[in-house]
Amino acid sequence: MPLAPLVDVRRAADRRATRLAWLDSHHSFSFGRHYDPDNTHHGVLLVSNDDVVAPGTGFETHPHRDMEIVTWVLSGALVHQDSTGNAGVIYPGLAQRMSAGRGILHSEKNDAWRVDPERSTEAPVHFVQMWVVPDETGSAPGYEQLEVDGELLLGGLVPVASGLAKHDAAIRIGNRSAALYAARLRPGADVTLPEAPYLHVFVASGTLQLEGAGELAAGDAVRLTASGGQRVSATGAAELLVWEMHASV
Repeated sequence: MPLAPLVDVRRAADRRATRLAWLDSHHSFSFGRHYDPDNTHHGVLLVSNDDVVAPGTGFETHPHRDMEIVTWVLSGALVHQDSTGNAGVIYPGLAQRMSAGRGILHSEKNDAWRVDPERSTEAPVHFVQMWVVPDETGSAPGYEQLEVDGELLLGGLVPVASGLAKHDAAIRIGNRSAALYAARLRPGADVTLPEAPYLHVFVASGTLQLEGAGELAAGDAVRLTASGGQRVSATGAAELLVWEMHASV
């Protein structure tokens, strides 16, 4: 049955949140104890968490399995370490993908000054972490990162993580139906959304106008079905993340 066109705006203030002494996390979908059977995914995107982690703190070592996890830092620096020996500092303009596969342990902390003095910071780290389901379960864990800061300066939608055959310059993810784009827009600049059965548009910072949806502010998200081709215009400096998905769970 053909999908019906739908534009579903989700406001930042309506997200469920997890607040701890060291963490302020806002969830676009069900996550942890915040379970809503009517809000479990869009397309193949299961998690989109908007996290702020205090200096010197973070997520201690914990397990993941059979998930493609993409992390995008907005400000500050995040240190990653995992059980396969990968370690590094993630900062704005550098995308990271971790394939959990048949099982992986990792930690994520705001203590970049201990690992890379050039990225030293005592400020909170603000990042968006997104999970999509893989095409196959039980595969080998993997890790990849990619610097795209130069491409972002051009102002268009930059593919940063993709399983689609049309992208050969992005981080590869283990889902052949999905791709993540990022864009940094100057005031008045615009981009056009790709066409796909499922799109997820997240305003990471700033304010935007989305054709057919109106004004969007930081933390707002739009879930589009059987759609694409709409123009997104920045009313101020803005950063957005767009998932293009050709399948659903």
